[in-house]
Amino acid sequence: MDQYIGQMLDNRYEILERIGTGGMAVVYKAKCHRLNRLVAVKILKSDLTGDADFRRRFHDESQAVAMLSHPNIVSVYDVSRGGDVEYIVMELIDGITLKQYMERRGQLNWRESLHFMIQIMKGLSHAHSRGIVHRDIKPQNIMVLRDGSVKVTDFGIACLENSAQTLTQEALGSVHYISPEQARGDRTDARSDIYSAGVVFYEMLTGRLPFEGDSAVSVAIQHLSSIPLPPREINPDIPEQLELICMRAMAPDIQKRYPTADAMVADLDAFRKNPEVDLEYNLRDLQPEEPDEPTRYIRPVTDAARRQERHSPAPIRQEQHKRGDGKRIGIIVGAFAAALVLIVLLFRFILNSFSGPVTVDYTVPALLGYTVEQASELESVKDIFEIQVKGYKNSSEYEAGEIISQDPTAESIKKSTDGELIPISVYVSEGENTAVMPDLVNNEYRAATIKLQKSNLGIEVSVAEPIEEFSDIYAPGYVISTDPVKDTVLHEGDVITLTISKGAEVQPVTVPSFLNSHIDKAKELLDQLGLKCGRVDEVESDLPKGYVVYQDVEALSSVDPGTTINFEISRGETVTSQQISINLPQDRDTVTIVIEQDGQEVCNKVVSCSMGTYTYELQGSGTSTVDIYFDGVLSDSREITFN
Repeated sequence: MDQYIGQMLDNRYEILERIGTGGMAVVYKAKCHRLNRLVAVKILKSDLTGDADFRRRFHDESQAVAMLSHPNIVSVYDVSRGGDVEYIVMELIDGITLKQYMERRGQLNWRESLHFMIQIMKGLSHAHSRGIVHRDIKPQNIMVLRDGSVKVTDFGIACLENSAQTLTQEALGSVHYISPEQARGDRTDARSDIYSAGVVFYEMLTGRLPFEGDSAVSVAIQHLSSIPLPPREINPDIPEQLELICMRAMAPDIQKRYPTADAMVADLDAFRKNPEVDLEYNLRDLQPEEPDEPTRYIRPVTDAARRQERHSPAPIRQEQHKRGDGKRIGIIVGAFAAALVLIVLLFRFILNSFSGPVTVDYTVPALLGYTVEQASELESVKDIFEIQVKGYKNSSEYEAGEIISQDPTAESIKKSTDGELIPISVYVSEGENTAVMPDLVNNEYRAATIKLQKSNLGIEVSVAEPIEEFSDIYAPGYVISTDPVKDTVLHEGDVITLTISKGAEVQPVTVPSFLNSHIDKAKELLDQLGLKCGRVDEVESDLPKGYVVYQDVEALSSVDPGTTINFEISRGETVTSQQISINLPQDRDTVTIVIEQDGQEVCNKVVSCSMGTYTYELQGSGTSTVDIYFDGVLSDSREITFN
């Protein structure tokens, strides 16, 4: 049993189980009792803890990485030391590595590759801005989460590991992704990470590595002296501009490479928005200047030269067999295994002849990826273990008929008494569970995402950030299009992008000047422009009655259609009062007085002459002509000026 499982580090982190092993550290699932959450604890291997200088650098660099905080970088919560144990506490990721994801999916489509690459480069940009260079970017150090997001991991470990790494067979896992300057042993900077990210991009787009070889040194030499085959020659469906971005990231001349991760993100974003964007360079511009010999494009290893994992007698997706003497080595190993089994059986027979029951320990073999028939024929299984099929499940990782889980697990130790067969319970794959992309066009966005949930679709897919566009057809918030389109076959983990309507694009209106125009004319023009007339107030003015003297939105302003404009208009000339006195005739008792103002009768009244005078108040403006009649006869005519 692992010595750390069950232990409590710093009286805080309880080690629960081992979940991974690397060249420098072992990763465990643990529980933080202080914050009551699950975490990942990476413990430095014991053979490296004896170097005090290494421990110091490990601790210092890990502290620097702990300062990083970005959605595309695995968070480091704590860096600590307990006795002889050096460890890092990190975010526990519910996902798989990008390498595992590619092994399951094979060649990714360019849209999904673009979606992942933008996130990877944004994470690297954040790290580079804080002076931290990863130096070991590869799919094994990139995690893919269930929601389609990715996180870069192993920063501090990668920096230390690469600082002392040599090009040996142990480096083969990373040498496919190292930059030319790393292969030469030169000083590295952020552009080395960009090169490695370019190799990862190449692998996602084409389904294969740009350089392959039988040894780490042979692969490193290709990074130094060769240029890979352009991705479009492997997969013509890759857009030309995306190929250019990938090849610039992988430019062997560091001066022709992207200078920063931000620069690469800018090109990726520009392509995402417009796949026809002009990047202002071509493949010829990226080639080294004045080479000593013609540039050699390295074609990918052919299927005939590569042992296909699916037909390999070794567990699928675990390692690539060497070519050349592989068959002869396999015969030798098989003969040795057979001889070893024979010796064990003979030894057991001899012991049984002289003693009671004999118990022998056996290591449980790894059966994942084999069919039950293939597993039963393994020398490590024959006459030792009995494979029992417990049931069948869907699997996107394994083909139909292949073993997807086993109990007990591989590498565990089981005892057999007197040759009794040890049972191994297995589940067998029924093949990948798929679904059909539903028609989501003209669905409200939230309703569309609900239809893509596993409970409705039957498989787990990821919904990317929606793209928003103007539309004269679809209402705001409703789906315009989907990628992939309806009726496309969907697989577990597929990323779906929805394009959402922002509504019709609004064209602004330029407001004219309404001053000195009659309000009726102003209202007609407002209707023509799609604007609204608001409040209309009358004010004193020298302008004629009804003419606009003020508008609350300035002329030549740009406003949205439907904007309301308020007005002030002239009420005309000012009306005042003026009294006139009329001497009444004394030759009669009463008289009928009629007063006309500018030809209009304003007074008609019978009054007593005994009053002597009659006073009347006129209303008007400017100057008026007033005519006065006694009993129908004009008696007086006057010009009256109103002040």
